[in-house]
Amino acid sequence: MQADVLNIEGKKTGRTVELPEEIFGIEPNDHVIYLAVKQYLAAQRQGTHKVKTRLEVQGSSKKLHRQKGTGGSRKGNLRNPLYKGGGTIFGPKPRDYDFKLNRKVKDLAKMSALAHKAKGGAIVVVEDIKLDAPKTKQFTTALKSLNIADKKVLFVLPGEESENLFLSLRNVPTVEGTLLADINTYDIVNAQVLVLSESAAKVFADETEVNA
Repeated sequence: MQADVLNIEGKKTGRTVELPEEIFGIEPNDHVIYLAVKQYLAAQRQGTHKVKTRLEVQGSSKKLHRQKGTGGSRKGNLRNPLYKGGGTIFGPKPRDYDFKLNRKVKDLAKMSALAHKAKGGAIVVVEDIKLDAPKTKQFTTALKSLNIADKKVLFVLPGEESENLFLSLRNVPTVEGTLLADINTYDIVNAQVLVLSESAAKVFADETEVNA
């Protein structure tokens, strides 16, 4: 799958990169995408919710009145869940919501998400942007030239050497920046447009050739 490389002005540079069919051209599996997104969101939950049981709330443990002969219902103590200030029955306790997914399932989910973006024409390859200092204004100008300023964008960079670009895009609320090594299914699905730097796009082709 050939993709044109655009410059920051939104014009074609005359160069193209090969996005491997083994990743971007597969038939997407929606179920594994669902599992990967579910796992990601579950892992974000703190799980620190906690309520007090009848053993933990304050109050006397003395029986309110004798069992029989009062004409009223039977009662225990003030910690009874039916009373105000009493304990909670079957309330939430601290727990971990994360669950395990096999590596092959997670890889298939990521490739399926990329394939969906490719089929929808939502992948843009941009020449490597090098900034001497963080410049958010210059970055937003580039987004307008690419006609994606009003869309949720996932900007994928090859490595840590793009620190100034990261600092430039982090103040743009509609843009999420990530390294190629850290890309995940949720971020791909959550974005309307996937922007690959030219170097990051070439990594896909290089890794595919190595694994072939």
